[in-house]
Amino acid sequence: MKYGIIFDLDGTLWDSTEQVVKAWNHVLKESNESDYRMTVEDLKNLMGKTIKEIASIVLNDLTEQRAFEIVKRCCAIEQIYLEKHGGILYPDLKETLSELTKNYSLYIVSNCQEGYIEIFLKYHKLEMFFDDYESHGRTSLSKGENIKLIIERNKLDKAVYVGDTQGDCDAAKLAGIPFIHAKYGFGNIREGSCFINNINELPKLIEQEFRGYL
Repeated sequence: MKYGIIFDLDGTLWDSTEQVVKAWNHVLKESNESDYRMTVEDLKNLMGKTIKEIASIVLNDLTEQRAFEIVKRCCAIEQIYLEKHGGILYPDLKETLSELTKNYSLYIVSNCQEGYIEIFLKYHKLEMFFDDYESHGRTSLSKGENIKLIIERNKLDKAVYVGDTQGDCDAAKLAGIPFIHAKYGFGNIREGSCFINNINELPKLIEQEFRGYL
């Protein structure tokens, strides 16, 4: 049997908001087409959404096409910022990932643009822990469909998804797998679910609550 733990990225494995906000506001000021300026709180509330969804929310005073073009530019510049500075890893992340790889295969599925996951892995030297990853930017699929793609591509017999937003919970449901809420992240969940307050609680929860399922 092959068991997998699939992770969301933002709000689950790292916090990149400081660098992303700097990058976006640089582009927004440069374009001079909207008075909107990004805040950290705004960004946290937008985590988990696709680029098109974000464009329609934050630049709704522009045409849909122009808003999308500017947000794509924001995403390109944010990757340059992140390549130089990285983000903030949540406490005990590397140690927890190392422990989990002893018994499970690890994966990432995010609604980010293509290249974003790669920067996270490369900057923080985490490539060794993850067997595969997928993003909306690469497939144009929903998060739930990308989770299913990871499961199928890696021939997982059982899997769980770990994320911090309602969208993550919904994606796990669509994929037909259990969900674990990272309560330390950016979002809240409407319904009750298994949760962790720190990622270092994950190995024990997987063993206690999901071992029978896995």
